[in-house]
Amino acid sequence: MAARIEDYALIGDGRTAALISRQGSVDWLCWPRFDASALFAALLGTEEHGFWRLAPQAAHVETRWAYREGSLVLETHHKTREGEVRVVDYMPVGDGSHLIRLVEGLHGRVAMRMDLAMRFDYGSAVPWVSHNELGDLRAISGPHKAVLRTKAPLRGHGQTTVSEFTVHAGEAVAFTLSYGASHEEDPAPIEPRKVLAATDRFWRDWSDRCASGTPWDAMLKRSLLTLKALIYMPTGGIVAAPTTSLPEDLGGVRNWDYRFCWLRDSTFTLLALMDGGFLDEARAWRDWLQRAVAGNPEQAHILYGIAGERLLPEIELDWLPGYEGSKPVRVGNAAVSQFQLDVYGELFDALYQARMRGMPTDKDGWRVGLAIIAHLEKVWSEPDEGIWEVRGGRKHFVHSKVMAWVAFDRAIRSHTGQADAPDAPVARWKAIRDQIHAEVCEKGFDPELNSFVQYYGSKKLDASLLLIAHMGFLPQDDPRVVGTVEAIGRDLMRDGFILRYDTRGQTTDGLPGNEGAFLPCTFWYADNLIGLGRRAEARALIERLIGICNDLGLVSEEYDGKARRLVGNFPQAFTHVALVNTILNYSRAEGPAKERGGADDSDAPAGRDLRVHQPHAVASGLAPQ
Repeated sequence: MAARIEDYALIGDGRTAALISRQGSVDWLCWPRFDASALFAALLGTEEHGFWRLAPQAAHVETRWAYREGSLVLETHHKTREGEVRVVDYMPVGDGSHLIRLVEGLHGRVAMRMDLAMRFDYGSAVPWVSHNELGDLRAISGPHKAVLRTKAPLRGHGQTTVSEFTVHAGEAVAFTLSYGASHEEDPAPIEPRKVLAATDRFWRDWSDRCASGTPWDAMLKRSLLTLKALIYMPTGGIVAAPTTSLPEDLGGVRNWDYRFCWLRDSTFTLLALMDGGFLDEARAWRDWLQRAVAGNPEQAHILYGIAGERLLPEIELDWLPGYEGSKPVRVGNAAVSQFQLDVYGELFDALYQARMRGMPTDKDGWRVGLAIIAHLEKVWSEPDEGIWEVRGGRKHFVHSKVMAWVAFDRAIRSHTGQADAPDAPVARWKAIRDQIHAEVCEKGFDPELNSFVQYYGSKKLDASLLLIAHMGFLPQDDPRVVGTVEAIGRDLMRDGFILRYDTRGQTTDGLPGNEGAFLPCTFWYADNLIGLGRRAEARALIERLIGICNDLGLVSEEYDGKARRLVGNFPQAFTHVALVNTILNYSRAEGPAKERGGADDSDAPAGRDLRVHQPHAVASGLAPQ
């Protein structure tokens, strides 16, 4: 049985990632890319579906683990009655083909055992195992090949490879698992110690540039490191999570594949990277966005593959029982074909924010934008599936309309006073922007509830409404915004965290069962508290949110307050993005929320320069110097 979600660590190499349990078992690894089929899939099944465990043989073991400071190198200490060892797990950055596990003797002696069950294609394919001419273990299945190199003794046991060995103080035993194509030569051997030093140096050099001066610098750095680990380096695309089908409701059907890139996360991700001090990654993400959406605007998707792929059909893997019996296990995501108005606002806002920070737009970028906004002129008034990708039918979701307003607003700002901007029907865009604003205020606000609602004519609340002020649609202190924040805090707060919407009784998402509190929404609520000057409440909520991260600083998409467990795919980029932005909102006079929702300058002679701070010159609660 898989471990609790919070009992996993993440290691990665900029192309894929592995989840390792506290007990020393690699239960999830897709090779050679985040979205490839899994070699180890015990996370969603049993050991029969592939795992790699390395742990002491003793009955009583004290275990503690931590990342190296500023690094994605994981160190796990195991202490038995006879001695202590350290297991160092890491993946060399760049080529996406090695996972190394190094056992180091610290005190006395420790009897160790390694169990390796390779199962390709999400646990469905048992490979043919043999030894090459050098004695390395080779496993082949169809196009896949994995090679294990070690000096430790190996033996077969059923369809598992086992190694039993003893490590004394001062000794080290390394295991290197490498991936390659079955029709090519075996992957070249590497020197574990040498690549360990290079891997650690890569992560430390990167994280040393992280913004600081907040009350939660360690969490800020760890979240940014996690985001970096979820970037597919060849393209700059950021996966929402490295996993699929970790349930939002334990034992339920709300299980989705998150190994793709969502446009809805665009601006928040861009701001988190830029304000965190990482302009190169922000630029790569911006470039990925522009490439992904290029083409016929009527064919724009809400999510894409990590290289911009559009065909992501959803299938169910019926041989996998699912995490703690949560079926079905899904690969691919049917939401790719949904119509969501909010992605247009996300796209235009992200490109606008990038442009205001000195990232120029080329002629093709302008042309793509003009084509998309022309399409939006035709479709903004139609119902859609909304930000939460509901499968219960299209509606006039208020958040979607607000984001359509954002698209026109940012298009206007981008074309007003910009010397390189092409001619555009700005006056018409302003008329549509004003029309959307008036419609939302009339049809999307309920005077009885004193709140905006989930969709036109509804009495339901939705946590996406917490973004209204942050988008610049209305000021933070507008009575309608204040009333909405109060209503959501009153009606969608469960066990100290915010739900996306109430799934009890009749719901619009078309799915049975409930789900945990949606953690990004809880961060948005904290952002509103900050904006309203309720800093003590905001800080308490931030501390509560940080408190449910695991002891390595990782967090998933949702939290089950009753079971006190993390649920949903893990670690979740959107949650870590929200954590970064909320920390910066609390710690800076001009945080991401104010930057994103800044005053309308569309009639000004030139766009605003939003480069308002240096990432290292931040004092908590004070404007940068």
